[in-house]
Amino acid sequence: MQHTIERIESVKAGSLGGIATGISYGLMLTIDRFLPHEYSRSFVSLGLVVSISIVSGFLFGVTYRYIIRTDRNDHLNSGAVLAFGLVRGLAQVNVDEFDLSQVWMDSLIVAKSVVIFAIARYILDRALAKNWVLPFAQPSQDLSIAISERVEREFDVNLMGELKK
Repeated sequence: MQHTIERIESVKAGSLGGIATGISYGLMLTIDRFLPHEYSRSFVSLGLVVSISIVSGFLFGVTYRYIIRTDRNDHLNSGAVLAFGLVRGLAQVNVDEFDLSQVWMDSLIVAKSVVIFAIARYILDRALAKNWVLPFAQPSQDLSIAISERVEREFDVNLMGELKK
């Protein structure tokens, strides 16, 4: 039972990460359309790069949930964003045709990748804070306790709302 709940929570975290990166990358592509350096892409090519960002975001969401667990270490959280962003961004840099005049454009590519994962981190942190997604339980913890605490908090909030009426 606990493994099933963990899988469901991981899929929820991954889905949130995928949606966040897909939307943010799509917005960045829209902005890039107005810059003169961006070449025209076909719809298939655009769909492929957005799909790749969604898959990257899904994997980030699942991994981020496992990385942070229940402790709140800001260095670890930021390190996950930086690691995913650098790997994705540096993979897009064309080193075969390296030119010093392109360093700023290459830096922009890497920065955009870091930003989309930072947005996904923000969304996932909000979802974890609101208990829409449960953090990964340590082996010594019982996930059913975390679920019962969430249900109790929701019940208390709903009860307080009814009392105010």
